[in-house]
Amino acid sequence: MLASLSIRDIVLIERLDLDLSAGLSVLTGETGAGKSILLDALALALGARGDAGLVRAGQSQGQVTAVFDIPSAHPARQILRDNDLDDDGDIILRRVQNADGRTRVFVNDRASSVGLMRQLGIELVEIHGQHDDRALVDLAAHRVLLDAFGGLLGEVQSLSRIYTTWHRAESSLAAHRARIEEAARETDYLRASVEELTELDPQPGEEEELAERRTAMQRAEKIAVEIADAQEVLSGSDAPMGQLASLMRRLERKSADHPELLSGIVTSLDEAMIALDAVQAGVDEAQRAAQFDPHELEAAEERLFSLRAASRKFNVPVEALPELRDRMADDLADIDAGEERLAMMEQAAREALAEYDEAAALLSEKRKAAAEALADAVMAELPALKLDRARFFVHFESDPAARSADGIDSAEFWVQTNPGTRGGPMMKVASGGELSRFLLALKVALADRGSAPTLVFDEIDTGVGGAVADAIGARLARLAETVQVLSVTHAPQVAARAATHFLIAKSGEDRMATSVSPMARNERSEEIARMLSGASVTDEARAAAEKLLHAAETG
Repeated sequence: MLASLSIRDIVLIERLDLDLSAGLSVLTGETGAGKSILLDALALALGARGDAGLVRAGQSQGQVTAVFDIPSAHPARQILRDNDLDDDGDIILRRVQNADGRTRVFVNDRASSVGLMRQLGIELVEIHGQHDDRALVDLAAHRVLLDAFGGLLGEVQSLSRIYTTWHRAESSLAAHRARIEEAARETDYLRASVEELTELDPQPGEEEELAERRTAMQRAEKIAVEIADAQEVLSGSDAPMGQLASLMRRLERKSADHPELLSGIVTSLDEAMIALDAVQAGVDEAQRAAQFDPHELEAAEERLFSLRAASRKFNVPVEALPELRDRMADDLADIDAGEERLAMMEQAAREALAEYDEAAALLSEKRKAAAEALADAVMAELPALKLDRARFFVHFESDPAARSADGIDSAEFWVQTNPGTRGGPMMKVASGGELSRFLLALKVALADRGSAPTLVFDEIDTGVGGAVADAIGARLARLAETVQVLSVTHAPQVAARAATHFLIAKSGEDRMATSVSPMARNERSEEIARMLSGASVTDEARAAAEKLLHAAETG
């Protein structure tokens, strides 16, 4: 429910903090005191269109904050979660209206959008008046209200899931059929291409591996001659190692006689032979590393040529050839086995459609029964509201071919205001006063089903007599047993039935301001007496006021 409403600098309201409770609350006051301003401010916090004219004269901005206390399972909390907003505790909607026309929106103290605020507002509050009905302007809401009245919302959700299954089956079937038809036009090309690519058998990463191997063999080929020449110099018939070894042996024999001349030379020769031996080992290793099979190089080049030729032919990179082969093979498999698979998918789609049609038809029958029951419930309320010659009914149509996630039905609330006249949509046929009473009867029939937790009625008792006003008050009180009801009223019979009575007053000389305050029992009696008699309150009016209050308190 709406727990509190705070308003700052909106038109005539300078500062207002209003605490609200469950049940029926009424707001009364002199004409022009600011009742409409209060509702305009509330509407602003629910996402209504902003207007710079709402800012109190001389102020740079005004703001409205509405705080809601709702159950944890209420749909508004899911909206918060869907938008990554905290849903613990109260829901706080705050709207700042600047004098330059710009507005800012805050949801649970986080900057948000008007769209989200409006979405939450629709779930939290319904404002009904003679010329404004947020709940009934959208015809889709009529069917939702009918489903809520009939307790069919769970079946609608189930039907929606069946519809999704059928729709997906149809989409998959259409996509598969289109794929087969497209592939069938290229069967010969596909078959030849698959055979060619299967024979080629391209492997992932093969091109890069072959290119690296070919480059390595080409480099080895370029230095093979130099390595062979080095090997010939070091190991051939004129190799220096043998000559150096023979020289060293001769010098070693002579060094015993002339060590001072030959020992250094022998040592240097020994070091040179060791170094030369290391060179020989390095050349041998290089020769082994540089060895390659010329046939392998030729095969690598031929393989690369074949892969790249296929890449150009099929206009895809070489690395994409394996995927292309598999995809073409799948297309061929679809063609070869497609009829059987197509038949299976068609059967699945038919079964899903049959399940939907059966569930939709059953739901349609239940909706028809709910429509009749709702019409009876509303009709039962009309006599007391002086609409005893009027008729309310649900204009119900079913089209089995018009399948949707919500079923095959359309429902619209129609009325016939007088016998012999033609019935039509309630929003078009009923006059302002009649519409308000039809609406009230409908809301009473729906009770706690299909309703926002807070209902606001803006002067729906305008232009009606005392008996009708009393009937309206009784029904508002009954409605307030299940939802919070806030009513702006000029009817003392309605005001007397309130659990909480607020007085809206305007005061000030140089600068007028509107105030709203709750009234005690004696203050209520005086206000209701004023509503009965006008500016000059008589003893008779006070007695009548007491009688109304006593009747409401005891009955």
